[in-house]
Amino acid sequence: MREVATVVVRRRARARNTATTAALLTAAVSLSLVAGCTGSSAPPDDGRNTSRTPTRSQTATPTTGSVLAVKIDNASTARPHTGLDSADIVYAEQVEGGLSRLMAVYATRLPKAVGPVRSARESDLELLRQFDRPLLAFSGAQSKLMPLIDGAPLVPEPPGRASGAYFRDSARRAPHNLYLRPDRLLPTAPGAAALTTGFHVGPAPAGGRAQTSLTVRYPAARFAFTWSGSDKGWRVAMDGTAARTTDGKPPAPPTVVVQYVKVRTSTFRDFLGNNTPYTETVGSGTATVLRDGRAYDVEWKRRKATDGTEFTTKDGRPVNFAAGQVWVVFAKK
Repeated sequence: MREVATVVVRRRARARNTATTAALLTAAVSLSLVAGCTGSSAPPDDGRNTSRTPTRSQTATPTTGSVLAVKIDNASTARPHTGLDSADIVYAEQVEGGLSRLMAVYATRLPKAVGPVRSARESDLELLRQFDRPLLAFSGAQSKLMPLIDGAPLVPEPPGRASGAYFRDSARRAPHNLYLRPDRLLPTAPGAAALTTGFHVGPAPAGGRAQTSLTVRYPAARFAFTWSGSDKGWRVAMDGTAARTTDGKPPAPPTVVVQYVKVRTSTFRDFLGNNTPYTETVGSGTATVLRDGRAYDVEWKRRKATDGTEFTTKDGRPVNFAAGQVWVVFAKK
């Protein structure tokens, strides 16, 4: 499909100048994206998926230790999610209009499908610097953001890059129906060693307080976590509705981190004119760690973008997480 589009461009290039050739190439890539999806073409994803497909940087090639990060839609019409329960880490962040979006990171297991997939944000680039050349799956990005994605030390994998990697579910309405087949990007899961996050797994720290629920509120979204002894994890509710996946399983991460960070305005806006919040994940601050039905007030530190985030007690001792999936919810401090 990509080859056909390329041939068309080359033929037309013989009769046109360089500027016209570039325009045709962009059109050919867009046609191959639409043709490779099931169902009708989708409307713009927040005004972002109309941009050009990014090119792989010569220095940002996937390695056997690369994690797969997927931007996941979290509008009510995007739920239930697919493949979220297989992620090692789920990050939740605030986006335009006070809504929320997720980023799922996969290292130890690759599900058959993940989604719905949505667009990237500037904050993602800083957050992903802690991993070794991760693959980033996303539906598109604002045209002004694309050069930053191109120059980041990661491998961008939007639709049209890998043959058959994305598909659309005709039972859902666009743009909340784009899904990824992870095995088309990574043949096998890279393993836990790829999770260079600074997290420590082990026995629960001393102290803490008994707590069975906690709610995090954004201007137009909220996350609630409720301890479930039978699941040995925290049941998740989003915007007042209990979360579940398409296979019927409710997410129940053994560890939840509410990380209080600076959320500032960025230079980017969506197609409606709403400013895109920038979540700063480098620096230091406080956090609440939930595990085993208890809450721990801790401190976090990430000295530079290439470091993972360290969570410690007030006297500097590392705070252990429970084995299994970790949710990190970025909350405005």
